[in-house]
Amino acid sequence: MIVVRRARYDDPADAAALVDLLDAYARDPTGGGAPLADAVRASLVSALAARPFIFSVLAFDGAMPVGLVNAIEGFSTFACRPLVNVHDVVVRASHRGRGIAAQMFAEVEAIARERGACKLTLEVLAGNRAARRLYERLGFDDYRLDPALGAAQFMQKWLE
Repeated sequence: MIVVRRARYDDPADAAALVDLLDAYARDPTGGGAPLADAVRASLVSALAARPFIFSVLAFDGAMPVGLVNAIEGFSTFACRPLVNVHDVVVRASHRGRGIAAQMFAEVEAIARERGACKLTLEVLAGNRAARRLYERLGFDDYRLDPALGAAQFMQKWLE
């Protein structure tokens, strides 16, 4: 039976599960294909815990951690309300296709509603068709203000 719940950063088992799952995601081609750096593994959970605008959701199959969502509260200036950005979505390869991500998203949405958020946002790689199909089934769509201007594109600039 799959159990989905908010992660407790002060619980050593939850902390280990979070780091292990995020490392598995980082090693996957959709996560960049490289393991987390030792410094990241060592300080990630305490850094998350120090930021009250971040929360994580874990999924367990019995005692085995099988899913993770990290989410970050932002702010919509147009709505003058919080929004929640889904930053990481991880389901172990052995457990994909069982609806675990959808269960985690339901918990994320419940937490977002508790926080008064106006919307959920996320990014997805164009080639990750399975994830895109899931997100569309869950009600996500491309961000656009004026259809004539097209959909917004996620961009980045590294500062290091």
